[in-house]
Amino acid sequence: MENQILFADLGLSDEVKQAVAEMGFVAPSPIQAESIPHLLEGRDVIGQAQTGTGKTAAFGIPLIDIIDPNEKVIQSLILCPTRELAVQVSEELRRLAKFKKGVWITAIYGGDSYERQNRDLRKGCQIVVGTPGRVMDHIDRGTLRLDNIRYIVLDEADEMLDMGFREDIETVLADCPEDRQTVFFSATMPKPIMDLTKRYQKNPQLVKVTKNEVTNVNIEQSWYAVRPDAKFEAMCRLIDFHQIKLMLVFSNQKARVDEIVEQFQMRGYAAEGLHGDMRQAARTQVMSKFRAGTTQILVATDVAARGIDVDSVEAVFNYDVPMDSEYYVHRIGRTGRAGKSGKAFTLASGSEKYRIRDIQNYTKVEIIRGKLPTFADVFAIKKNRFIERVQQTIEEGTSEFYADVLSTLEEAGHEPAAIVSALAQLNLGGVKTTEDNLEEQPRNNKFEGRDSRGGDRNGSRFGERRSNDRFGDRRGNTAERNGNTRERVDREGKPFRRGADAGMVRLFINIGKNFKITPSHIVGAITGETGLPGKVIGQIDLFDSYSFVDVPKEHHQTVLSALDGNTIKGKRVNVEVAKG
Repeated sequence: MENQILFADLGLSDEVKQAVAEMGFVAPSPIQAESIPHLLEGRDVIGQAQTGTGKTAAFGIPLIDIIDPNEKVIQSLILCPTRELAVQVSEELRRLAKFKKGVWITAIYGGDSYERQNRDLRKGCQIVVGTPGRVMDHIDRGTLRLDNIRYIVLDEADEMLDMGFREDIETVLADCPEDRQTVFFSATMPKPIMDLTKRYQKNPQLVKVTKNEVTNVNIEQSWYAVRPDAKFEAMCRLIDFHQIKLMLVFSNQKARVDEIVEQFQMRGYAAEGLHGDMRQAARTQVMSKFRAGTTQILVATDVAARGIDVDSVEAVFNYDVPMDSEYYVHRIGRTGRAGKSGKAFTLASGSEKYRIRDIQNYTKVEIIRGKLPTFADVFAIKKNRFIERVQQTIEEGTSEFYADVLSTLEEAGHEPAAIVSALAQLNLGGVKTTEDNLEEQPRNNKFEGRDSRGGDRNGSRFGERRSNDRFGDRRGNTAERNGNTRERVDREGKPFRRGADAGMVRLFINIGKNFKITPSHIVGAITGETGLPGKVIGQIDLFDSYSFVDVPKEHHQTVLSALDGNTIKGKRVNVEVAKG
């Protein structure tokens, strides 16, 4: 807060300063102010920062200054966990490089044309932004060479490790020249991240933004206890009451995204959805419309929304309370940007209310329990807005084509007051004679005074569940991961296969340990091609010549479509639902 450094004080080139000024930035954020000087000096940096803190510009601004536009070779590589983040990072880098002629940036990721990507790589781009899986594919094909890399960034490194990309990351880092500059940005710094930094960085400078700094003071946060069947109505009331024009809605489930979008569209709202089952072309189109303001409401899942960076988002709605407190920070960080104010509304039903306490403990910020506006409150806002629009239209002047409307209706025997009332009703809609109570009534009145343990009614806590949900607990035992499993057979001599867990579908993949495949390759292929988070993938069993993987039932067709006929570690695979 006390940092008064301006971008003009950081020793940037005139071209980059001009681009930053055009983007509306004057003073750097804490992560930018601390990172940029070290990066300009050529030092390796470990940056710990959440989404919404300006980390892309933190590594992007010095990167643009370091790039030599006269050398038509790949000089920098940025690895991102998802295609959406890769696109967003590449677009921000293009804005930063707008006035530095000769700098060419391209994004490579799953779901996009190899032909387009190969063409960009051949033409001599200097900066490549990509997902680990697609980057490895290009390296294996010989279309991406790392010989001239001077600057490599791992953006959201912890997320990439969670998605199973560690082996790919290590391969890329090992293939880059030793004299490169290596930058890690991560929301958390678990031991695997620190192990990578010790192995692949040289005397790195640690730059850390604390949780207190991560929680944007420009965001007004509130939550509402709402009946499960009344969430959509409650959300519409809040939108109309606060007159929100551009907003994000987050849901935990892909199917619910489609339902919410349909409900919005039936009410006349300009809404679109974004989730992992959509083709890349459709996702790109949706994001373009949202950035242009044509779409006013974007409904998305957490994974699909990674990389959304629109400074003018006025509000974020948590239609479902996120299961992970970190996701809450990622979600609300998409409003209140660039010095603007924003609002974050969370709708909680049943046991979701107890997760609010966990989020407050994590963020160290109180989330105020709000009271939903009544229908009468919302209608009063709409009516006042209607009156203001009418007055503005009168002042600006009306068309002569409407001049005879009043006289025609009066000749028909209608009073002026009745005519105005009818026109208002046509514009504003009907009026309810009874008031619906959308708020969920507590079973007891002690919720506000409960301890901070959180948890659901069964006493489980998400933090405990999450700690049991890491790769070591879900990918099979240590012997399997080290390649020491024997190919088990049943009494008839056929390969042994256990059944899938409840809610999961077991898929068969026709490659195994003989192809030097590890669980992380399978997880990386699924997450890279579908956008699903690594944590939703279940048990993986590796055998010599084939493998099995459990995926959520609702996503198994998406995984099948994405992987069947695709490549894993450069080898074409066949994928099908396991039989028996």
